Amino acid sequence: MKRVSVINQSIDTPSSGSTHLPDTQSLDDHRRLPIRKVGVRSLDVPIILHLGSEFQQNSIARFGLYVSLNADVKGTHMSRFVEVIENMNGQWDLQNLKPALELLLKKLPSQCAYIDLECPIFLTKSAPVSGKSGPMKYMVRVDSHLSQGQFRQTHTLKVWVTTLCPCSKAISNFSAHNQRGEVTLTFHSSQSVDIPNLISRIESASSSQLYSLLKRVDEKAVTELAYQNPVFVEDLVRNIADNLKNLPELTWFQVEAENFESIHLHNAYAMFSSLDLDP
Repeated sequence: MKRVSVINQSIDTPSSGSTHLPDTQSLDDHRRLPIRKVGVRSLDVPIILHLGSEFQQNSIARFGLYVSLNADVKGTHMSRFVEVIENMNGQWDLQNLKPALELLLKKLPSQCAYIDLECPIFLTKSAPVSGKSGPMKYMVRVDSHLSQGQFRQTHTLKVWVTTLCPCSKAISNFSAHNQRGEVTLTFHSSQSVDIPNLISRIESASSSQLYSLLKRVDEKAVTELAYQNPVFVEDLVRNIADNLKNLPELTWFQVEAENFESIHLHNAYAMFSSLDLDP
C-alpha cells in the first residue's frame, strides 16, 4: 500500500502587537443606496422542527437569512447569520419564527430581518387494504419578516396526490388517463395550525391519495378508487378550498394544483385564492 505523507502547514498569525483587524463591512459607502435584503441563502442545516406542541421531528432545512442595509453602510457581517442558526441550538418552531428574527436583529442591527426555510416532514401512512405502513414525504416552507416590531409569516405546504381525468373516463370505452399532481397550499394563520389535518384535507379532495408502500391488493383498491373519483385540476382546487374555507385558524389561503399530465407534454394548472370568496 502506498504511504501518503501529511505535511503540516504553518499559518501566519498576526503578532501579539497587531490584534486589531479592520472591519471593512462597516465602512461608509459613498453611493448612498439602501439595500432591501442582504444575507445568506441555500444554507442546509440539521434541525429539530416543531409544528405546534404535538409534532416534533428531526429534519434538514434549507435556510435563507437576510437583513436590510442602510444606504451609508458598505456591507453586512455574513458570519453573524450563521451564528444565529447556531444559537438556536437546532430548535425551530415553524409556527413562529419571531424569536429567531429578533435574535437576527440583535446581532445585525437593522430596520428589517427576514428568514425563510424549507424542509421535508414525514408522516407514517398505512396502505388502504393490507395496512402495511411506510413514510410519506411532504414539504413545508416558512417565509417570515420582522420590521419595526411588525411580524409577518407565510406558510407553504406541498402535498402530492393522484388525479384521474373525468373527460378521459367519459369518452373512452375502457380506462382513463391519470397522473400524479402537486398541490401547493400557501396560507396565513392567526394561531397554531394542525399540519397533518391540512394534509388529510388536501389528500381527501383528490382522486386518490399516494402511498409509499402498496401491496397488490392495495394497488387494486387505489386504482379503482381513482377511477370512481375523477377530478379535473379545477375540481381539485375547488374541493380543497371547500375543505379549508371554514377553518377559523386560516386567515387567508391560496391553493395551487399542477397535474403532471400522462398523455400531454404540458401540465395542467389551476389556482384558487380565498380572497375570491364572497364575504
